[in-house]
Amino acid sequence: MTDLKSTRSIGISGLAAYIPPYRVWLEDWCDWTDSQWPKIREVVGRSFRCRGPDHSVYTMAANAVIRLIDQYDIDPNRVKFLGLGTESSTDNSAGAIIVKGMVDEALISRGLPPIARSCEVPEFKHACLGGVYGMKGAIRHLALDGAGSQAIVVCADIAEYARGSSGEPTQGAGAVAMLLEEDPQLAVVDLVGSGSASDYRIMDFRKPMLRFCGQDRSESHQVQDFPVFNGKYSTTCYVDETLHALHDMYEKRELEPSAYLRSLRSVFLHRPYRRMPETGWAVSYLFALSQGSNEDRAELASYCYEAGVDVDAMLQEMMSKPAVAELATPEQLNYEAYPLTMAALRAFRASRHYRLEILDKLRLGSDTMLDLGNLYTAALPAWMAAGFEQALEEDSYEVGEEVLTLGYGSGDAAEVIPFFVADGWKEATRKIGFGQAMQFAIDLTQEQYIALHDGRRVTGLDYVPNNEFVIERVGASDERHFADIGIEYYKYIA
Repeated sequence: MTDLKSTRSIGISGLAAYIPPYRVWLEDWCDWTDSQWPKIREVVGRSFRCRGPDHSVYTMAANAVIRLIDQYDIDPNRVKFLGLGTESSTDNSAGAIIVKGMVDEALISRGLPPIARSCEVPEFKHACLGGVYGMKGAIRHLALDGAGSQAIVVCADIAEYARGSSGEPTQGAGAVAMLLEEDPQLAVVDLVGSGSASDYRIMDFRKPMLRFCGQDRSESHQVQDFPVFNGKYSTTCYVDETLHALHDMYEKRELEPSAYLRSLRSVFLHRPYRRMPETGWAVSYLFALSQGSNEDRAELASYCYEAGVDVDAMLQEMMSKPAVAELATPEQLNYEAYPLTMAALRAFRASRHYRLEILDKLRLGSDTMLDLGNLYTAALPAWMAAGFEQALEEDSYEVGEEVLTLGYGSGDAAEVIPFFVADGWKEATRKIGFGQAMQFAIDLTQEQYIALHDGRRVTGLDYVPNNEFVIERVGASDERHFADIGIEYYKYIA
């Protein structure tokens, strides 16, 4: 374990979430779309949330930030860094300052001081990794010119896919805000011992502006932000980037991979849907076995035998460095970079070790996440919030224990970062309220879901906002003396 006393510790002291109430049960969705519920339940989850007609990524982010300030009794004057991690921006100029403006207005209306005028307000964008990059930026700020202050990073996104696409059941929406400071109460973040990886993958999960051309927004201000993605290729990219980020960390910390992975009790990975982190972590374990002891290699050989795979050929495959980007062509029939390893993985899933080394380490908070859907940048901190709450219920964390996290930005980059449980984690966890943020839900009918998804007016949504920000109106003026076309105006409903 890293010596936490050797350097000034910086990390997370609090988490708070905003989850929109509009829910789609995936079993209902399977009935609507003639999809296979047993497969969807096993691979994806139980339900997902949708953004409301008066929601944007900025209102959800502001809702999470104001909750963080309230739940942790934060002095806004001490906040000198407010970062926004998102891939759902609808403004190509401003970002976190929009969130700051909303939060300041709400604080002033309560007779409280606003966030410090000297606060930095950057936005971080790299697919689902923007929030992790924001967290790293905040920690570096706190370690240098922002020493002694506090930082907030909010991860907020709206994950929408075209109806009828393979990504449709993996939708979601929400925001999670993090409080970062010196001598953190929840977890110390070890950037020195972290691992990074990046590689341009051309077509995996992109959002070119051309997609917006010709959209009819006559009934709604919502812009449909459906990504360009290729499902099987996405899995290959996730696995490969995870392996490279872990390798970077192993080398930095001089770790023996298989012994290290076994030593961990709790791991959180980026979670676009249920099966993806299981696959990424399981392949990482198989790669670790290939670099381990004779016993490790014997275990790996047993999975190869069950799968009918030649173990020497698979070891050769693992030592290769496939050019994954070369798979990004329409002529490809198979997007697997590690086909023999993936075959052995299927045998591994049937073994008793799979429960012990994979599912048990991903257990904390995983049941809650089945009802959330994909939150893009907020998926990892949301899982951590749910996981810490379950750990508190079970009293299953020890002070100083390492918790490994892996953030991922679809296709191109990954960050594996060790967290160490802080002395005050129990009290800090009691304030998270993630389960409470998930409690209130409005179940959508098929007609309501389709209308909400397609940006049309929705009837029968019996919901009155309370203590949250909403879009009051959207500007439409494009005159020489005054222009506000497309600019959102917000309202805080106490």
